[in-house]
Amino acid sequence: MHHSVHQAPEMPHMHSPSVQEQQIDSALVAGVLAGQRRALAKTITLIESTRSDHRQRADAVLEHLMPHAGQSIRVGISGAPGVGKSTFIEALGMDLIGMGHRVAVLAIDPSSSLTGGSILGDKTRMELLSQRMEAFIRPSPARGALGGVAQQTREAMLVCEAAGFDVIIIETVGVGQSEIAAAGMTDVFVVLQLPNAGDDLQAIKKGILELADMVVYNKADIDARAADLACGQMRSALHMLRPVSKHWSVPVLQTSALSRTGIKAVWDAVLAHQAKMREVGEFDAKRQRQALSWMWALVEQGLKAQFQANAAVAQTLNATLERVANGSLSPTTAASYLLGCLQKSKTD
Repeated sequence: MHHSVHQAPEMPHMHSPSVQEQQIDSALVAGVLAGQRRALAKTITLIESTRSDHRQRADAVLEHLMPHAGQSIRVGISGAPGVGKSTFIEALGMDLIGMGHRVAVLAIDPSSSLTGGSILGDKTRMELLSQRMEAFIRPSPARGALGGVAQQTREAMLVCEAAGFDVIIIETVGVGQSEIAAAGMTDVFVVLQLPNAGDDLQAIKKGILELADMVVYNKADIDARAADLACGQMRSALHMLRPVSKHWSVPVLQTSALSRTGIKAVWDAVLAHQAKMREVGEFDAKRQRQALSWMWALVEQGLKAQFQANAAVAQTLNATLERVANGSLSPTTAASYLLGCLQKSKTD
C-alpha cells in the first residue's frame, strides 16, 4: 500500500523477511510494549526507512502494535517561528509529567531536510523535557515530502501509544500544509500566537484558524495590554468563522511559557474539549474519519506510484505531458488516454 513498494519496474521483488529479521521484529514489538526507549527509537527508524523490505517489516510490526495504540490524547500544536513553541511544549510537558502522564513529542517539519533540521535545534532547546524518562522527543524525519513525513509521524504516534505514552504532542512548523496534516491526526489542535497586532490577521488569511480548537497567546507577559487587545480581536475574528464543531466555542487563552503561567489553563481546556467531544459522540467519529482519509491518501499514493511505474504509461508519458503543456492536447483527453494505456497493459 505504501508508495515505496512500487517504484521503477526493475525493482527486485520484495523478499519476505528472514527468520532472523522476524525474530528482531518480534523483539522490537515486545520491547515497545514494555516501554523500552531503545526498541521505540529503533521501530520508528524502521518506519522511516524507504527501503521496500524495511517497509514490509514496518507494516508487520505496526500490525502487532495497533491493538495497543489509540489510548492517548493527541494534541497538535502549531505556531510560527519565534512564537516560543518549544518553550511552551516543554512547560506543558513538564506539567503533564508532574501530573503522572507520559509525553511523546513528534514533529512534522517538511522543511527539516532543506534547512538541515530546524526541529533538531528545538530538541536541544527542550533540554529539561528531553532528560526525563517519562518523555520521548523525536524530531521530524529528514525526508522532505510532506506526505512521507506526515505518514511517518502518524505511524510513530501509534508506536508511542503502544509504548504507553498517554499524551502525544504533534508539533508543526507554521507553514500551511503541515498544519492541515497535524490537525488531521490529532484530537485537539492548538494554535500559538504572538500578541503582536496583525499576527491574528496573518493566521486568518492563512486559514489556519479554521482548524483551531483553541488559540493561545504565548509571551503574553511581555506587553499585557497588547495581549488583552489581541485576545479581544481574536475572539471577534473567531465569531466570523465557522467553528470546527458546533458543540465547542474556541477559547482564546494567554500564557507565558517562560514564567510557566497559564499552562495549566491550556491543559484544562484540552480536557474540557475532549470531554465535550466524547459527550456528543464526535471524538470517535473524528478518529474514524481520520483513519479512513489516511487510508485513502495511501491508496491514491500507491495507485499513482503504480501508474508511473507502468511500462506502457512510461513509454508515452513524457510526450503526452509535453503536448498538454504546449496546449496541443487537453488535460481531459490526456488523462483518459494515459489511464487507457494502463488498462490495456493490464488486460494484455
